[in-house]
Amino acid sequence: MAIEPTTQTAKPQLPAIEPIDRRSLNVPNMITASRLVLSVVLFELIYLDGYWLTSAGLFVFAAATDFLDGYVARRYGQVTTLGRILDPFVDKIIVGGAFIFLINKETDIGDGDMLSSGINAWMALIVIGREMFVSSLRGFLEQQGRDFSADWLGKAKMVTQCVAVTASLLSMSSRVASESFIQLRDVLVWTAVLITAYSGFAYIVRAIRMLKAPARS
Repeated sequence: MAIEPTTQTAKPQLPAIEPIDRRSLNVPNMITASRLVLSVVLFELIYLDGYWLTSAGLFVFAAATDFLDGYVARRYGQVTTLGRILDPFVDKIIVGGAFIFLINKETDIGDGDMLSSGINAWMALIVIGREMFVSSLRGFLEQQGRDFSADWLGKAKMVTQCVAVTASLLSMSSRVASESFIQLRDVLVWTAVLITAYSGFAYIVRAIRMLKAPARS
């Protein structure tokens, strides 16, 4: 009785991973690491209360370094494995952490008047849950040799989140807070949350399409 040969599905070849060595101790990664330190300082300022303008300025500066380290790494050919791991991790820490520390945050401006952050637990849950789920999707698909890099919607999500956090921090300062500014802050915060949720849904649709398509050998 002849035995038919079994066909084996060719596994996609994964790109070689560069080792983490001394080359990882470069300027872009140092900038990224400094952003992690700045995030800890930011969280402490939010916790201490009363340093809202300083917190907003620090957050804007830290967010700006996110664009700087990526530019320097690409411009001077210093993209490393450590940078690819560390950069998105720090981004999630500073944005997700800011949302957590600002949950239902209030500050007393005297005479019994209170200013609030405009951020609640559900908003923070959507932001952090989306990041965790998309990171899991990305890790799984890239293990299969699929390209699941961030698209323009993911970048728009990051920008709107940074704008929303900045507006929330500024709205806690009696020097900035006004009825019109608080209304603007609410619009910016809800815009960021909605874009975050929509981008997560878009990534799910993109992942389903990838899983339905045959893998390239």
